[in-house]
Amino acid sequence: MTALTLSTAGAATLRADALVVGVAKGVKGPVLAPGSEAVDKAFDGKLAAVLATLGATGAEGELTKLPAASGLKAPVVVAVGLGPVPDKEDAYDAEALRRAAGTAARALSGSKKAGFALPAGSVEDAAAVAEGALLGSYAFTAYQGGENKLAPKDAKSKDSGPKQPLAEVVLLGGKARDKAYKAAVERALALVEEINRARDLINTPPNDLYPESFAAVATAVGKEHGVKVQVLDEKALVKGGYGGILGVGQGSANGPRLVKLAYTHPKAEKTLAFVGKGITYDSGGISLKPAGHNETMKCDMSGAAAVFAAVVTAARLGLKVNVTGWLALAENMPSGNATRPGDVLRMYSGKTVEVLNTDAEGRLVLGDALTRASEEKPDAIVDVATLTGAMVLALGNRTFGIMANDDAFRTSIHEIADEVGEASWPMPLPADLRKGMDSPTADIANMGERMGGGLVAGLFLKEFVGEGIAWAHLDIAGPAFHEGAPYGYTPKGGTGSAVRTLVRLAERTADGDLG
Repeated sequence: MTALTLSTAGAATLRADALVVGVAKGVKGPVLAPGSEAVDKAFDGKLAAVLATLGATGAEGELTKLPAASGLKAPVVVAVGLGPVPDKEDAYDAEALRRAAGTAARALSGSKKAGFALPAGSVEDAAAVAEGALLGSYAFTAYQGGENKLAPKDAKSKDSGPKQPLAEVVLLGGKARDKAYKAAVERALALVEEINRARDLINTPPNDLYPESFAAVATAVGKEHGVKVQVLDEKALVKGGYGGILGVGQGSANGPRLVKLAYTHPKAEKTLAFVGKGITYDSGGISLKPAGHNETMKCDMSGAAAVFAAVVTAARLGLKVNVTGWLALAENMPSGNATRPGDVLRMYSGKTVEVLNTDAEGRLVLGDALTRASEEKPDAIVDVATLTGAMVLALGNRTFGIMANDDAFRTSIHEIADEVGEASWPMPLPADLRKGMDSPTADIANMGERMGGGLVAGLFLKEFVGEGIAWAHLDIAGPAFHEGAPYGYTPKGGTGSAVRTLVRLAERTADGDLG
């Protein structure tokens, strides 16, 4: 994990591999952002002109490297675009700062130390820069850079391996001795460490991450951070009647698990329950996915990874709220033991489900977990899942959908997601789509109308939420796993989508503001 420090040093005197400054897009060319004053002075006040000569405009995501002027201790200056100049001075959007810091951090991989002289005049700005820089520094290298056994013995036979992330981020311009700034930086560090842990889990190959091993990670991390962990194995699931989780996992040699994570605070007045879909690999089961759709299905546990990260973050921050996480873990595989289309499963709630498509498995494991979470009567439940391709068709690859049984709660989640920089959109739960899941054999089928499939899945989940409990469903199928080139602070692979939204919801609830 990249180190993060809040420094009182000036940009000109900081000894580092590079200095990062912000550049906005003005009407007549690039405009230097607050924080760059000392660097601009070293260029005799001509830094903006030099950048313009090099083709810089200040557009979001743009990055320009140039040799530092004499008088700066760092040898390189990195100018990163912030987008349009804001209407008010110093009123840069937090998400623009995150993305700019992330862009710079990615460009500086392999460096030991970099000073970030981006706008940090407020606690919120400093936190955004810290989050972006740490998120952008992420790299998943666990399976790269091994020993080359074919290399000559008298040569350096070890592969130099992949370029390592930026080792240290020094945040400049903030008030290093101010308690609020210190707290903001500490929060950013804890939050991003857990987001990056979630990213690691999502990126881990399914031969190493399966329900039992995921549960073992949760147990170890929970012990480290004071989170109580309970793991229900196959025997316990059978005894408890968790027919949904068992039905999905019965085709695999790796048995399913239901993991409960519990963080409690002695002064908490509210309780939140987070439920995560944890399909560690999804082949589609007997309803096998077509070629070209299997390769990234290690990411189908991204919801469980987000829930895990959020609960641990709440514990690390000591939030005055009780937070329970439920990880519904299974591997969906075809075999002689697998659930068949046409089978009927008896869920933990007692409701029976006719399985029309074994690739609609996420809603089955979530159904059991939602019922179990409801038994503890939390004030609200939020489930997170890479649930439907239909949601990707509706909202694209960068936006998750929000459904809920309470309009005010759905609006609150949407506002929170926007506040922390996670793209989301409120979606309806049309009652007329429920009829499509009627079954002549069971209480409900796991499939309904093809059109509006993401909404149908939400309606299915709603059936398993306890009476009177506010519930929201986040379908993160689009943004959970990024297959394109990295951008901003978003890496290729697992992103940790929804963690920031869940953590901010927990913070708001701790402050007495549960929407």
